[in-house]
Amino acid sequence: MAQVLAAHGICGELKCRVITDFPKRRFKAGNSVTLKGERHVIQSARVQGDTVLLKLQDIADRTVAQTYRGAVVEVATQDAVRLPRGQFYWHQVIGLRVEHATTGELLGQVSDIIETGANDVYVVKGEHREILVPAIKDVVKQIDPSAGRMLIEPLPGMLPGG
Repeated sequence: MAQVLAAHGICGELKCRVITDFPKRRFKAGNSVTLKGERHVIQSARVQGDTVLLKLQDIADRTVAQTYRGAVVEVATQDAVRLPRGQFYWHQVIGLRVEHATTGELLGQVSDIIETGANDVYVVKGEHREILVPAIKDVVKQIDPSAGRMLIEPLPGMLPGG
């Protein structure tokens, strides 16, 4: 949902980079979130563009807030917003095996996702290479988190030697 960038002010607010498509729904007072494996209840939140100032009920001062710098603000899987068919959360994609749809060759594993504006790009790390896979229908043929794999049809020149 977000990543803590820094403490904000002296009352324990957290300045966070928003990484959810549903910030107003996610950061409502009374909702529960998890940071560093600890459950917290949102007291208040102010969304400001791509950041949110998050006040959690049990963090009352700047010193404590600073200990969460870099932490990821997460929500329990059962509380996640249902996505439309064919859309996936990042945690469902990162870690998938990536296979060539035609040859079945194992190309690597999704290690990261880059947001480019036009479309996401999957960073696929193989044994001796890294491939950047644009998240477009012409390339990504199937994403199947339950099977732990993604099938792609690489564009010409996308693979080394190809």
